Amino acid sequence: QVQLVESGGGLVQPGGSLRLSCAASGAGIIFSNNPMGWYRQGPGKQRELVAGITSGSSTYYSDSVKGRFTISRDNAKKTVYLQMNSLKPEDTGVYYCKVQYTEIWGQGTLVTVSS
Repeated sequence: QVQLVESGGGLVQPGGSLRLSCAASGAGIIFSNNPMGWYRQGPGKQRELVAGITSGSSTYYSDSVKGRFTISRDNAKKTVYLQMNSLKPEDTGVYYCKVQYTEIWGQGTLVTVSS
């Protein structure tokens, strides 16, 4: 059974940076073969895809984070990262990682951008 565990969330001031990590464990998938995504759910909002990375490390970003966030993966560590720079209050929310095209989600990590 595959498990995803996110970490790295917290409280940060506007303009600051955070790096989120999502570590996969367990049997059932070959991590390196699967595209991964980072999603977020802000207060009172629907969950949205903010960044994705394919097995070949091609990346996708939503317009709201393009140029500020960077997704990457380390297949040896079975971990996907989200580097978030120039954070804005509207980036506040719970961030989840997901194995794309499956229903395998992490438990989420809270990011709060506030002064």
